[in-house]
Amino acid sequence: MVAQVLGPAFIYLATNLVSVTANALQINHTGEVVYNDTNVFGVVDHLVLLECGPRLPDIYIWSFTKPGTDSIKAVVYDLGKGPRIQQLAETIGPLTVISDRAALSFDRLPLAAHGLFTCQAFFDNKDGVLAFYYYVHLFVQVPVSKPYLLIKDEYPVEGSDMWIQCKVENGSEPIQYTWQREAPSGNVTTFSKGNSSIVTITGINRNHTGWYRCVASNAVNNESSESLLLNVTYGPDVPQINVTPYTITELGFSTLETENVTLSCDARSNPASRYVWFCNNSQIHSGPQFTVKKILRNQTGDYTCLTRNPYLNTNSSRTIRLTVYYPPDGSPSCSVEAALNYTAHRLLCSWPGGLPSPSLQWTRDQAGQQTNLQTGSDLLLPPGSLSPNSSLFTCVGSHPALKQRAQCSTRTYLPPAEPVCFAYVTITRQYLMLSCSWDGGAPKALVWWEGPAGQRQAGQENSNILVLRYGTARSGNPYTCYAKHPLQVQAKTCSLTLEAPVLLTQRRVVSVYEGSDVQLTCSLRSNYLPATEISWFNNQGVDVRDTSKYLLLRTSAWANLTVKDTDETQDSGEYRCSTSNAVGGAEINITLEVKKHLMPPNVSLVRAAYSSRQRNEVQLEWQVQSDADGGWTGFFLEHQWVSERPKSKGSSNGSLVRKEERAVSQDWYRDIVEDAGVRSYTVRGLTPTVTYQFRIIPVNYRTIGHPSAAKTPAEPRYNMYPAVIGAAIGGMLFAALLTVLLLIFIIRNRHNHPRLHSMLFGLQHSQSRENINFPEDEMVRGLEGGIEDIGGLSSAGPTISIPRASSPLSATPTPSPTPSQAPPPGDDEPVSVTITVKSTG
Repeated sequence: MVAQVLGPAFIYLATNLVSVTANALQINHTGEVVYNDTNVFGVVDHLVLLECGPRLPDIYIWSFTKPGTDSIKAVVYDLGKGPRIQQLAETIGPLTVISDRAALSFDRLPLAAHGLFTCQAFFDNKDGVLAFYYYVHLFVQVPVSKPYLLIKDEYPVEGSDMWIQCKVENGSEPIQYTWQREAPSGNVTTFSKGNSSIVTITGINRNHTGWYRCVASNAVNNESSESLLLNVTYGPDVPQINVTPYTITELGFSTLETENVTLSCDARSNPASRYVWFCNNSQIHSGPQFTVKKILRNQTGDYTCLTRNPYLNTNSSRTIRLTVYYPPDGSPSCSVEAALNYTAHRLLCSWPGGLPSPSLQWTRDQAGQQTNLQTGSDLLLPPGSLSPNSSLFTCVGSHPALKQRAQCSTRTYLPPAEPVCFAYVTITRQYLMLSCSWDGGAPKALVWWEGPAGQRQAGQENSNILVLRYGTARSGNPYTCYAKHPLQVQAKTCSLTLEAPVLLTQRRVVSVYEGSDVQLTCSLRSNYLPATEISWFNNQGVDVRDTSKYLLLRTSAWANLTVKDTDETQDSGEYRCSTSNAVGGAEINITLEVKKHLMPPNVSLVRAAYSSRQRNEVQLEWQVQSDADGGWTGFFLEHQWVSERPKSKGSSNGSLVRKEERAVSQDWYRDIVEDAGVRSYTVRGLTPTVTYQFRIIPVNYRTIGHPSAAKTPAEPRYNMYPAVIGAAIGGMLFAALLTVLLLIFIIRNRHNHPRLHSMLFGLQHSQSRENINFPEDEMVRGLEGGIEDIGGLSSAGPTISIPRASSPLSATPTPSPTPSQAPPPGDDEPVSVTITVKSTG
């Protein structure tokens, strides 16, 4: 029941309450809740006491609700065991609990305590539990702090709107504001009172100047602000000027030359104005009063008193005309000008500076006769009153201050020559200028332009320029300049007819052979208007510049294009020459035909052979089918190689079989022969192990002919017989020489080497028979087959028979082996020699 009465914010606390006091207090559901509202007003930082009913409850709970929220937060509770202060109390401010009254006390009431405090009090009764709700509305009031004034402008300008605000930093509402003003005379009045802190004064004037203050008050106290000076600025008013001595005229004030004149000025202003004097817009003095001693004629003019408010930076002025009478200086001046649209003349005579104004009289002198004309400075002569020849006009002036008259003269006449027209273009080529002039004459002539399509330039004197944007002029249409003079009825003219440029060339079609340089010409026909630079465009439409391919030579009147090293595919086509001027443009096309040279004649390769056994040089010979044509300049000698790689493969019977495999390269390598009369050539630096194929191609400048049939070089012829014979003879001679030397060595050293000597010569009763393989050996044996005694031995001792060969081929370094031991004859031993040693006993 208690939890339901207190609401959700008290569920947790009520649960604990029941559990703690279950043995001491029984709460039933028959009790009624009593509600009580109380308002408490407290002052911040002062003592405040909040009561929870007239008597001490058995159980109570203090809660706080912040203004603007519905949340009820527990601050203090007492469940019969003494008060417990919650953490929320720290956010409200320092408070204490008076236990015997269940009251809350704030010694220094904080502003955060402003809100609703609820005390839930429970009393134990024989009929049950009595519940009381005490709502204590605590209003924390703040005393009014000392106010201060904020003003829109302490020095407002008269006529403006302004406001003053009484600013209070602290203070509980409602606050009342009382406004007071103290006038410069000391009188204090209240001019506004209410709850608004701002007062607004519209259309302020100088009478609002004074000291202002406000008094702020609320239920707690009242405070007065410091006084603030409101100083209304104004002025300066229009000043008043007094002149002493003075004489009033229609224009202002006048005086005589050499008199002393005093001028004074006065104007109301806050703050006080500053005064400056001007004479004819030139500053001459500062201050309210200005004195001119012995005034002169050149001091005649407008005198201005300028007053300035230094704070508002505002000015006010008044100007008077002060005239000093004096005679005019110098002499009158005369001039003549055109009038009535250049059909009449106006004579002008000027003689300034005199007061009063001088009197002027015009006279005319024509053919020696003088005639008086109109009086005055200006004289209009109607049309037809003058003849085209020269007339002299004289202006005579007089003044009371002068004893003698002064005069001036002017003359009218036609310009001596005719109008001149010409045209030119600006440097930036943005505009075309048509100029026309007709100099001389009096008065000056009127000059204007008229052109096609309404193009026109208003008239000007002596000369006129019609400005046309570049490229907008009409070709072939005349532009006419008109010149009008008052002495002549009809206007004079000169015209310009503008034309576009015209390009010329020597040949529209140019043919050349491929590889040569060709020049294309383009020139500009003489024209009235200058043209821009002549441009060339190639056969691709690209603007040509100096490159390795193109060469440009140009002047202001022509431009030549040279195409270098022409090519049929790249350079043939239409070339364009272009230019323009202020009127229009022109271009001309030139066709360039680049032809190929004649096809060279066919060539046959008649011979290709290796020139040595090393196979590193090949001799080539060829023939040209038609030498009479002469349509070639050289030859290309090309070759490709064929590699031979031997491979061995075993057969079924165990023998080896050689197999050759060929591979032909796909690239042809080229040598160049630049002489068309050559018919043979030697190719060097070849690889001996590679087999080559050769062919020849005729060349005519850049035209390449058909290649000849490819040939493989033939092997050189070689005879084996001379080599074999020479090798056999050399071997025989070398073997015989070694054999003789060996025998001589053994015989001479038989005592040192007896065993060797016995082995060769010690066999007794044996016969040695010489094998004769050649007829010459047999012949030698028959002729010189005697016995030689060696070593002084007797006829009974061992003897050796040494054959005497007539040719060194019969000698051999070692004895002949037996037939069974003889090696097979080889290619390097074509001759066998056998020596038989025979001994007799």
